[in-house]
Amino acid sequence: MKKNTNFNRAGKLTALLFLITLLLTPCVIVNAGERGVLMKFGEVQNEILGEGIHLIIPVYNTVKKLSVRVQKQQISGEASSKDLQNVFTDVALNWHIIPEQANAIFQEIGDRQNVVDRIINPAVEEVLKAVMAKYTAEEIITKRGEVKGEVDDALTTRLNSYHVAVDDISLVHVHFSERFSEAVEAKQIAEQQAKQAEFIALKATKEAEAQVNLARGEAEAHRLLRDGLTPQILERQAIEKWDGKLPLIVGKEAPRLMNISEFLKFNEN
Repeated sequence: MKKNTNFNRAGKLTALLFLITLLLTPCVIVNAGERGVLMKFGEVQNEILGEGIHLIIPVYNTVKKLSVRVQKQQISGEASSKDLQNVFTDVALNWHIIPEQANAIFQEIGDRQNVVDRIINPAVEEVLKAVMAKYTAEEIITKRGEVKGEVDDALTTRLNSYHVAVDDISLVHVHFSERFSEAVEAKQIAEQQAKQAEFIALKATKEAEAQVNLARGEAEAHRLLRDGLTPQILERQAIEKWDGKLPLIVGKEAPRLMNISEFLKFNEN
């Protein structure tokens, strides 16, 4: 009889403690940057709990909190370019759960880790493969902004259908196989050498043209000078240079001075 009494007291005490617990915890607090997914016996409800304190019915209601803040995800992907070169890309993705669709994403996909593993990582890899296949390896380098924009648009559309918003995406590092990098380097060296050879040839041509033009100029100057040397000019130059002394002519006859007319004729010859 005494045992039954003790058992009854213990049962009543347990029930009382359970009741007190239920009475003291009829609310839930949703922190800043979170949304609460309200469930009724595990069934997701349409109502989404915003930040703050909310009254719930214990046991009857449960709440799953999801962060709607911007999350950062680092992803490495491999794809093939249009000219069948291997492209290795490191992607930095900023994303967040759309707050108004927190209940849908939890019901269809699960918590944050499920969203990353089942939705975001596969979506990034698939989009990279689809976009990179449209460009050659050289275009991926020279049109990086265009490639990034196309990846951004495609990924935004794809993730939005899973209740995830894309805030920003960056192609942190894009690189190729060692063999392709060596081929690109060799091509650049060859192009530089070709440009240098072209420059040297052009320089030589210009120098040759300059020499020809100089020779033509000198020949023309000599011709003009020759054409301009008339007897009158020569006579005048001789007079200008004459020191006033007539040369002495020595021959069989007695020595005599050359007269001025003979002197001028001599200079003309």
